[in-house]
Amino acid sequence: MGILKNKLSDYDAPQKAMQAGIYPYFREIQSDQDTVVEINGKDVMMFGSNSYLGLTCHPKVKEAAKAAIDKYGTGCAGSRFLNGTLDLHTHLEERLAKLVHKEGALCYSTGFQVNLGVVSILAGRHDYLLLDELDHASIIEGSRLSFSKVLKFAHNDMAALESKLKVCHKESIKLIVVDGVFSMEGDIANLPEIVRLAEKYKASVMVDDAHSLGVLGKNGSGTAAHFGLSDKVDLIMGTFSKSFASLGGFIAADKEVINFIKHNSRSLIFSASMTPASAAAVLASLDIMESEPERIQHLWDMTALALEGFKAAGFDTGKSETPIIPLFIRDDIKALKLTMNLLEDGVFVNPVVSPAVPKEDCLIRYSLMATHTREQVETSIEKITKASKALGILK
Repeated sequence: MGILKNKLSDYDAPQKAMQAGIYPYFREIQSDQDTVVEINGKDVMMFGSNSYLGLTCHPKVKEAAKAAIDKYGTGCAGSRFLNGTLDLHTHLEERLAKLVHKEGALCYSTGFQVNLGVVSILAGRHDYLLLDELDHASIIEGSRLSFSKVLKFAHNDMAALESKLKVCHKESIKLIVVDGVFSMEGDIANLPEIVRLAEKYKASVMVDDAHSLGVLGKNGSGTAAHFGLSDKVDLIMGTFSKSFASLGGFIAADKEVINFIKHNSRSLIFSASMTPASAAAVLASLDIMESEPERIQHLWDMTALALEGFKAAGFDTGKSETPIIPLFIRDDIKALKLTMNLLEDGVFVNPVVSPAVPKEDCLIRYSLMATHTREQVETSIEKITKASKALGILK
C-alpha cells in the first residue's frame, strides 16, 4: 500500500474545504426524510431531496415495507438470475410495464446499475451510442463499458444531434440515450424532435426517467407519456429512490429487448436483487401516486410559486421547467459559502460546483416535494435571497 497510499494522501481538497468551513457534503441527518429534517439537533427545511412526491414518510409505504420483511425477510441472499427473484419482484415489474406502456420491465437493485448494465450491452463494436453531454453519470459509465462508438452532442441541441446521426453508418445500431428531466438543470429533453430524428435516421431511443416519474405525464408516468410518445420510445428507465420512496431501478421495453437484457446484463446477473421491503415500498408508492393526482398537482403548484419567486428576486434559473430549480451562482466559493450559510439559517440545498460542472455554470440545486407548503417555499426564497445578497451574488 506504500506507493498507493502516498499518492492518495496528496488528495487534500476536502480537508482544505473543511478548514475553510465550506465543506457541504455528507451532512448527517438525524431524522426521517421529510420537508423538515434534523441536523445537529436543529430543524432544517429540506430543499435538497429527490423525494418529489414526499412519500418516504407515508404511513402506507412504511407499513408495506414492514409487512414485506415479516413475510420475506430482510434480503434475498442472491441475484435475480439465480435464487433472488420473488413473486413481489415479478408483480412490481408488471405494474411498472403497465405504468410506462411497455410489454415488459426488469428490476435492478439500484438505478445506477440499470444504466450501467443496459447501456453497456445494447450496441456492439460497429454500432453507436449518442448521448446528450449532460446525461447522468450512470449513462456515461455504461457507455464506457460498451464496445460501441460513443458520440456526444450539445445539451438538448437537435441540430448537434442530427450532425452526429449523419456520420453513423446506415446499417449500424444507433441508440440515442437522454435524461427525460435533466437532474441539475431541471429542463426536459426535446423528445418530440429526438423521436423525429430517430425515425429519420433509423435510430432507437432510450429515456432515463429517474427525475420524470411521479412528475411528468398522466399519473406521473414519465416523459414519453407527457409528450404522447410512449410507443415511439424504445426503452424507458426509472429509479425508485426518488418519487417511489425506496431503492432500486428498472428498465422497460418490448419483451424481446427485456429477454436479451435479462440474460446478458452483468449488473443484474451478478448483483443481489432489491430487498423485499424496497420492492413493497415501490408498490405502495405506485398505489398512492395513481390514486392521488392532487399530490402531483400540488408539486407543480409549488414549482410555479418557487420559479416565480426566484425570478422576481433576480436569480438566474436557466431553462428549468420542473421541480428541480437551478440557482446559477457562477462562482464555486460563493456557492459553497451560500450552502453553508443557508444550512446555519435552517435551509438545506445542494451545491453543484466544478469539476462536476464548469466553474461558470456552478449552481445551487433547489428541489421541491409534493409535501412542501406554500409557507415553507416562501420562507426558503426569502432566506436564500437574503443570504445571496449578503454574499454579493444578488444586488
